[in-house]
Amino acid sequence: MHILIVASAFNSLTQRVHAELRDRGHAVAVELATRDASARDASLRRAVREFAPDLILAPLLKTAIPRDVWAAHTCLVVHPGPPGDRGPSSLDWAIHEDAETWGVTVLQADEEMDAGDIWASATFAVPRVGKSDLYRNEVSDAALRAVHLAVERFASGTYVPRAQTGGDEGLRIRTRPYFRQERRRIDWESDSTEAVLRKLRAADSFPGVLDELLGDEWFLHGGHPEHELRGRPGELVAVRAGAVCRATTDGAVWIPELRPRRSPGGPATFKLPAVTALAGRLPALPEHPAPLHEERGRRGWSDIGYREVGQAGFLSFSFPGGAMSTAQCRRLHDAYRMACGRPTSVLVLGGGRDFFSNGIHLNVIEAAADPGEESWANINAMDDLVEAVLTTTDRLVVSAVGGNAAAGGVMLALAADEIWCRSGAVLNPHYRLMGLYGSEYWTYTLPRRVGSAAADRLTGDALPLSAAAAVRLGLADRTVDCAAESFTDEVTRLAARLAASPAAQARTAAKKAERDRDEAHRPLADYREQELAVMRRTFFDPRSSYHALRRAFVHKDPLSDRPPHLAAAAGSVGEQPAFEPGVTALAAHDGAPVPKACYQQQ
Repeated sequence: MHILIVASAFNSLTQRVHAELRDRGHAVAVELATRDASARDASLRRAVREFAPDLILAPLLKTAIPRDVWAAHTCLVVHPGPPGDRGPSSLDWAIHEDAETWGVTVLQADEEMDAGDIWASATFAVPRVGKSDLYRNEVSDAALRAVHLAVERFASGTYVPRAQTGGDEGLRIRTRPYFRQERRRIDWESDSTEAVLRKLRAADSFPGVLDELLGDEWFLHGGHPEHELRGRPGELVAVRAGAVCRATTDGAVWIPELRPRRSPGGPATFKLPAVTALAGRLPALPEHPAPLHEERGRRGWSDIGYREVGQAGFLSFSFPGGAMSTAQCRRLHDAYRMACGRPTSVLVLGGGRDFFSNGIHLNVIEAAADPGEESWANINAMDDLVEAVLTTTDRLVVSAVGGNAAAGGVMLALAADEIWCRSGAVLNPHYRLMGLYGSEYWTYTLPRRVGSAAADRLTGDALPLSAAAAVRLGLADRTVDCAAESFTDEVTRLAARLAASPAAQARTAAKKAERDRDEAHRPLADYREQELAVMRRTFFDPRSSYHALRRAFVHKDPLSDRPPHLAAAAGSVGEQPAFEPGVTALAAHDGAPVPKACYQQQ
């Protein structure tokens, strides 16, 4: 079928729907509803005329579809709540009320928002994770089950959707309002650690929890429990890995990121590591590093951890939004070198349930006194880490991609010997939508994996890939078909089995011989030098598109027009899109565009 996706953002869910529908042979186009109402509606009508869709699907839509469009075409909307749930803050309410199970509903667009006939639904258990993590994993898994079922039912031509009426005794209609900051506010003098964490989880990426800190107003983003440190409620007591620790009534929480409140008429603000955001005003606080070795019994939060099971080592990392700053790259590089000093035969990189990596940290770069210099430092730190993985020849290295990866994050994964992706992961192996050539040795690793022609298509088309499509192309080696909560355990089991395999030693020897042959043919240093020569010109030319695109991404500027590369895509992954793609203000750092009025990191 011809399916037109209408979305407020090309976010993680929209990308996954796009990729999996293409996997199933559908021709898919995307219309982003990001502008003022009249221009938005006119653009949608034009897209409908040009693409002539059999079905219109809205995975993430915060505005109404015009009546003349939904009256003439079947328009299915994905709502992140169970049947009967209505309102714009479904996940916020679910986390706020500590729901054990929740759902996703695919319903038909109608006069009233969220009130149309139900085509499909799916339920899921709600783990105690942040809203954006939940959205990219459990919500996404349930949404795709419901979307595929709804599309199949529509294609059958015989299915009659279920009406949302009071006469259905099994359907409870519940409309709840927008979840405002008044409900999110933390009372540090009375809220328990668990209450504080629940409020932070319900707002972790967007919109954050508005609070007062050091005399100014900030949005707090993310939160993790601290089990040892104590202090006066509301007091900052320590720093770790760029995060600040703030005392509660019965413990403390780590807050990784802050965003200053926007002043009236002032420019948009953006998230930064908390210590960076508070630079110049943060009092002297003790650095309280977490132990790298997880098996030592202290289970405090850390963004990097290491453990061993038999002959397999596991170097995990989890950075907010998947972005990796210069400092984060260097710390992970140090941890990687430590892990390589351990007596293991297999080393697993990653393995967490959310983002693997999205490459360099554009927000930190934007905030730097000299963005060009910080870009240069960041890409070199990424390259140092990737080089360390590529030159590891005394053991097998596995990249375990539990969540999405993009740009340099995909290329980091490619440095390993094997790539295992959770079935719900989405990959964006390209840079050009940020105006970059890219580095991380991609000109060596990507063609080696998929061939030169496919590498050109992947980096040129700039379209998302499902995990299954990545395996078919040779970009990845295995899909791990499991829930996000089970991914770490599944990877542990598979890696331990690989380490115990008699073939592991032979594969390691063969790997070393291959690396020696490749190095003799063309040294890795040549690839790096060639890539960085292009990147250096880009970073230090104030006229380069990278600076404008980065600024638009970070400040969430609205798109000026429909991104051409999303206009239409053939059903088979790797084919050329119907229209010639061009560089647009659509940024791929989280693999997501960033229209100002509707941006969500989810």
